[in-house]
Amino acid sequence: MKFKFLGTAAAEGFPAVFCNCKYCQEARKRKGKNIRTRSQAIINQDLLIDLPADTYMHALNNELELFKVKYLLVTHAHQDHFYPQELNMRGYWFAPQLKDKITVICSPQVEKRYAQNVEQDMHEPIKELIDIKVVKPFEKVVLGDYEITALPARHGFCDGFIYHIKQGDKNILYAHDTGYFFDSVLDYIKNSKVVFDFITFDCTNIELYAGEDSTHMSLDNIAKLVGMFKAQGSINSKTQLYINHFSHNANPLHEELCEKAQKYGFNVSFDGLELDI
Repeated sequence: MKFKFLGTAAAEGFPAVFCNCKYCQEARKRKGKNIRTRSQAIINQDLLIDLPADTYMHALNNELELFKVKYLLVTHAHQDHFYPQELNMRGYWFAPQLKDKITVICSPQVEKRYAQNVEQDMHEPIKELIDIKVVKPFEKVVLGDYEITALPARHGFCDGFIYHIKQGDKNILYAHDTGYFFDSVLDYIKNSKVVFDFITFDCTNIELYAGEDSTHMSLDNIAKLVGMFKAQGSINSKTQLYINHFSHNANPLHEELCEKAQKYGFNVSFDGLELDI
């Protein structure tokens, strides 16, 4: 299984689109790994996670062939994770050679946003190539050789998901946007006896305070989860642990962030990072 981080910032990007704080100004100077676009990832070539407005740039920057994507997992309806207008280009005269359907796994809120977009802008031939599948928390769906389980995210009034993704003997947890995990999610992880090969954690706040009822996490929140997972055997010495989805308010300048994360034993994601799982 190959996993690639396409975007690793929170909603405003980094440097933030209209911000001139000292962190954003420094990121503009340093460039490189300090430039972070909106959160998105791809597994192998056929499973895309989230659909921000930065998707087109991600395709160009990473030489993606998005016509090969068969499945789209949407975490939640916030616009930095789901920009349904991008789907309006998938077929008809915008991509006339495209005849294969894409399956979209999502919550009711995401389906509602998609329906509003369809009503306004989407051509019927394109609509016919998009299969929207609304799932419930803890529901497992099979997509090709993937097993996907949607787990409830702690993200305010948004009915968002984090995803347990299994392919063969590989298990990954895509865990953002979310605050500290609900007890029901912790019970699922413990009772399923899954051992994760890879986890990407929401770390929007980095060192800023995030209580257990917050809608995002910090390094301390993640460390508490990791300690629990180690104790119950949900991760081991081979599990790749990454932090992701950073806000400019928390200073995600790459070198400084790596120093902070190293103290916890975490790896830092950056746009374009590809991993073998």
